Amino acid sequence: MAATLTTGAPRFAHQSEAELARILDFYGVAWRYEPDLFPISWNADGVVVESFAPDFYLPEIDIYLELTTLKQTLVRKKNRKLRWLRQLYPEVRVKLFYARDFRALMVKYGRLDFLADVAAMNGNGPLNGR
Repeated sequence: MAATLTTGAPRFAHQSEAELARILDFYGVAWRYEPDLFPISWNADGVVVESFAPDFYLPEIDIYLELTTLKQTLVRKKNRKLRWLRQLYPEVRVKLFYARDFRALMVKYGRLDFLADVAAMNGNGPLNGR
């Protein structure tokens, strides 16, 4: 059973999440930021020791979105959490956006400047020699 996390204005963990929220707003897609927390691991006493909170929930199409644009070293950890989530909550639909998916989205919407800024924030240096 998921717990509700956020209410009120969201405080995004990363600029890529804020940018995705702006795109969703532009197209009139309803969303909520980290609305639910899903326990995925418990200790022997039944205490939750690990949880997963997908970044966005799109209520009109009943799907969660998780972005992995920050550090690609975290992708393996997120993939593992997502596997557990899918085993424990098969009714929950989650789409994992990898860095390449986010790049394609930014290219599609002409946000190369933002993409360069995100790459710099991630320690990958500016794109196109900027």
